[in-house]
Amino acid sequence: MSKYHDSVCRAALIASLALGASPAFAKDAAPEALANSAQSSPTGPTSDATPSPDMGGDIIVTAQKRAENVQRVPLAISVVSQAQLDATGVRQFQDLGKIAPSLTVRPAEHPVNANVSLRGVGTFAFGIGVEPSVAVLVDEVPLAFQARAFTDLPDVERIEVLRGPQSTLYGKSASAGLINIITRQPTDTFHFRANALATTDSEYGGNFSVSGPISQDLGYVFSASYSNWDGNVRNLFNGKKVNGREAVNARGKLRWEPASNVTITLSGNYLNGNTSVGRPFIRLDPTALLRGVAGQTAGVVFPGVTVSEGNQNISNNYDSRTKYHGGGGSLRAEVGLGEMTLVSITSYDKFRLNDYLDQDDTSSPTANGNNIQVGQFRSKLFTHELRLLSPGDKPFRYTLGAYYANVAFERPFLRGPAFSLANWYATSKSEQIAAFAQVDWEIVPHLTLTGGGRVQNEKIYYTFRDNLAAPASSFFSGNAEDTAGTYRFSGRYEVTPDIMLFATYSTGYKGQTYDLTTGFNANRAAAGPIKPERSRDREIGARMQFLDRRVTVNVTLFDTDYDNLQAQTIETLADGTSNFRLTNVGGLNTKGIEFDSSARIGSDLDLNASVAYLDAKYTSFPVGQCYPLQTAAQGCIPAVPATPTKPAQPAYQNLTGARAVQAPKWKFSVGADYSPSLGGDLRGVMQANWQYQGDVYYVAEDPQTFQRAYSIVNVGLGVRDSDRRWEVVAFVNNLFDQQYFPSLVNTAGNFGNKLATQALLPRDFRRYGGLRLGVNF
Repeated sequence: MSKYHDSVCRAALIASLALGASPAFAKDAAPEALANSAQSSPTGPTSDATPSPDMGGDIIVTAQKRAENVQRVPLAISVVSQAQLDATGVRQFQDLGKIAPSLTVRPAEHPVNANVSLRGVGTFAFGIGVEPSVAVLVDEVPLAFQARAFTDLPDVERIEVLRGPQSTLYGKSASAGLINIITRQPTDTFHFRANALATTDSEYGGNFSVSGPISQDLGYVFSASYSNWDGNVRNLFNGKKVNGREAVNARGKLRWEPASNVTITLSGNYLNGNTSVGRPFIRLDPTALLRGVAGQTAGVVFPGVTVSEGNQNISNNYDSRTKYHGGGGSLRAEVGLGEMTLVSITSYDKFRLNDYLDQDDTSSPTANGNNIQVGQFRSKLFTHELRLLSPGDKPFRYTLGAYYANVAFERPFLRGPAFSLANWYATSKSEQIAAFAQVDWEIVPHLTLTGGGRVQNEKIYYTFRDNLAAPASSFFSGNAEDTAGTYRFSGRYEVTPDIMLFATYSTGYKGQTYDLTTGFNANRAAAGPIKPERSRDREIGARMQFLDRRVTVNVTLFDTDYDNLQAQTIETLADGTSNFRLTNVGGLNTKGIEFDSSARIGSDLDLNASVAYLDAKYTSFPVGQCYPLQTAAQGCIPAVPATPTKPAQPAYQNLTGARAVQAPKWKFSVGADYSPSLGGDLRGVMQANWQYQGDVYYVAEDPQTFQRAYSIVNVGLGVRDSDRRWEVVAFVNNLFDQQYFPSLVNTAGNFGNKLATQALLPRDFRRYGGLRLGVNF
């Protein structure tokens, strides 16, 4: 316990010295007036009325499904602006963890296998029916699954990262938190924004956004972007660069105000893109042989590749890649009913991703060197939400809502022809209906109590056809139903207009599911669905502003328990046999402290920083998979062969008390923007950002997937118009050329159980520079 308190004190010291923090800060305007005007307006916040985190004024967020000043919300929230994304080199969704320290994003060979964690909690599974622990929404509309989000961030107004269980207002996919991406809105006057970027390592792209009125009652916004990067890995087999990406995004909105109390917004979006995949070997036993076959040495199976921690070469005889496209739309209606506002949001989304993988990661001419993995992910999502909001400036406020969602997935999958054979087709469908409510009551001046609850019913269905199995045992189907409730209580006390203290208790819920992956069989079908995962979160915090709101310091202490944690483990099935699958493994506890702060010094220097200390451990995980090459001395309990009275028991390890995966103890981001006057209407631009992440495991206790602590520094130098109508910035990312790996894979099993480790390289694996141009008028 004393060690934990010492660490917390160190976090406080770092935060106070940094004087910085999360993007969410207010500078000049009176928060009460801004928040109330936005809340009471039936149209909600718009780009004209709502200051962004780059501007003076209060930051208005919709974290509680109504527009509020972020400093009045009793939740742990980070708000990130487009300017902050630019300054930190974040242009892809998967890089958001660089500026939100409690957020960790682990990429994979394709987005569906990637993982998003908040406070050390995420979903580590590959099945199509498994929902995430961290929900992703765009303009308050949920995405069908996280892979849909792994693309550019071209038209962002702000990003709200809500930490801790958010199931009461947002449902079953937000048991650990959510990310709400708010895009640009139609404006009452003409606005045009455009950005272009080019780098020294052949990345280039651009985006634009135009908005304004069509008539007195009709406004619009349209944005589009294109980006292209060849990658930073060379495939020596064909000379191509890989680990790159190409994407096209387009989005449009029409906002119609037929009456003073009615606003209707129609939105549409489209994306099309592709990625190339390359996973260099960074460690390899000199005696390792592909599949243990004589003669299949490293020099034969990937000729020319020098294995090392800095390796950026591969030799694959099959192009690993993904191709994706999709689109959707939403219809939002806001109607003033006297003092109340009725909000209706209907959405539809359709998405498809094709994935192709060189499963052996070599160019061996043998059958083992030609093993491939090919599949598709197809999703359709329909949602409808209806909510009634009371006025936001009354002592007694409430939000009442109902929600319906219907989501369907399809997954054909093929792997072979030499080993790990698989050929199957699966479908998953869920239908959810829910009702929720939240009440805020200022029972005495400055003291507000909040209570909320949600009841939801979900039905899930699946089919699985194994095309390699005998006809009698090749097809399975099933369904399940569950009704669950979540709730939240909090109290906040405004000590002064600029200091707010709060305490919150909330619960989270992650729905039941089926593990529809290779190996699904009669035993898995008989075992039934994986039980729901539940969480209980306790938080206390303070939201503070000083010096005429030019300095913001926010702090949150949290302690969260997860029961029936859904994770990969060994399960004993109905017939007594055991296998590896996603199931309920026990529990996890995550606790820590988060600091968010910012400061404006004079008129030309902004500082910001975010710091998180995290202690996340498995409280119950008695039967976990042994990692490849793990010995008994390292904690792997040997397999037990079958006897006439007992089935065989595979090897396993006890992870109870072990550190959770993807949970660095320390993580922070510190940034500065200095814009001194150069005379006339010109200002200089000097930007710096320092990102630090402590060491982390990507697979529990596996030393081959252990990433040491690292720091990344980005800098920029340029010039801008004093009103920020244009700017030109030259930048260098990863200034000190520090190498790190956002994902590591232990593939010893593919090399005769000899040391073999591969890595996915980050965008900034090597130092690179570039030029960023922007106009805004």
